[in-house]
Amino acid sequence: MFKKYIQKKLEKYVQSYFIEHPEVKLIAVAGSISKSSTKVAIATVLSEHFRVRLNEDDSNNNLSVPLSILGIDYPENTKSILAWLGALHAAKRRINNPTDVDVVVQELGINRIGQMRHFSQYLNPDIGVITAVSSEHMEFFKTIDAVAEEELGLANFSKIALINRDDINGEYAKYITNAKIDTYGTNAAAEYHFISQKYSIEDGNEGQFTAPELSNKILVNIHVVGEHTLRPAIAAGAVAVKLGMSASDISSGITKIRPIPGRMNVLRGVKGTTIIDDTYNSSPLSADSSLRALYLVDASQRIAVLGSMNELGDISESEHKKLGELCSSDELAWVITVGYMAEKFLAPAAEARGCRVKSFRNSVLAGKFVKTIIEQGAVILFKGSEGNIFLEEAIKEVLLSSDDESQLVRQSPDWLVKKEEFFNKVGGK
Repeated sequence: MFKKYIQKKLEKYVQSYFIEHPEVKLIAVAGSISKSSTKVAIATVLSEHFRVRLNEDDSNNNLSVPLSILGIDYPENTKSILAWLGALHAAKRRINNPTDVDVVVQELGINRIGQMRHFSQYLNPDIGVITAVSSEHMEFFKTIDAVAEEELGLANFSKIALINRDDINGEYAKYITNAKIDTYGTNAAAEYHFISQKYSIEDGNEGQFTAPELSNKILVNIHVVGEHTLRPAIAAGAVAVKLGMSASDISSGITKIRPIPGRMNVLRGVKGTTIIDDTYNSSPLSADSSLRALYLVDASQRIAVLGSMNELGDISESEHKKLGELCSSDELAWVITVGYMAEKFLAPAAEARGCRVKSFRNSVLAGKFVKTIIEQGAVILFKGSEGNIFLEEAIKEVLLSSDDESQLVRQSPDWLVKKEEFFNKVGGK
């Protein structure tokens, strides 16, 4: 009951903050995948010209969102009434004091029907960015149409909306009522798009960014791996154009974008190998995109370490089979799976495609096995979900330097304790 009171007060404070500071712009980011990468890319580019508030934490509950928007730390002791009263007091001061930012970039994560509608009750973003519509939290949504209606709800309570043309099916336009819509992507049909002209895993993509407001295309370098990872940078460029940034500032900002931990981040491995760390989470669309990106890398040996995809509900079996069917013996020397669903459904499908497959329930054991099979100069993709998969621990087995462990996801003391308990339970560490 007390937490509900705190939530309502914080939401009213957010409304009051934007009334008192109408010059501050709110950029909201939603979508099935790539929300964190997109919000960080937007903040990176906008920081070339604006003072930007960004909470890089991906917590998206009803209390964390208003706190994040106002720039208030989430109380460490969540059971302390005094701590929450302190947060309320700090939030109220934000309203009355001069603002220290020009733009707030906020991620809006949803996992149940009705959450986006709740955000609409107290938020009116200047720009809403929707990154993708794909299978997520299907144990609650049940259908992809329900996902689309929920995620695209952001467009309808934003002043302007930017929609990823590549990863959102046009048929879902039926859920959008806002006429002020533009699209972005790697498709030239999008109003804001980027066409890559030169690519390497070491240097990323060099190409041209196009926007309807600009008389000339902007030559930019985007230092990411995989076509799907270009889209956050394109969204960032589109937001920057709409906020009136210069072409030179946009180009400079886009060039500074780098992968964030666990999202197609390139790391150095033993034996001169290259690791593509995509371990933050996994879903059918993101796993498909990551595997296709691996196929484009020129290497004498490619290995895919694929963990089970969580939160798929009734479609879990079929989606794991589809991913296994995307594995090709012509492209992959090995397919390594981690987790029950990957072992039961992905692995047999990959074997049917002629792939050499080895399955593990434990990511650490999988990493130890990978170390025994890698050849000089190999490229290894690690892609898996968070809960009970933890492929970042497999990466540790093949990292060239332990110093790079700081670039992996879920390395806080609390997470390490949690994972140690899990590995002790499943055995084999």
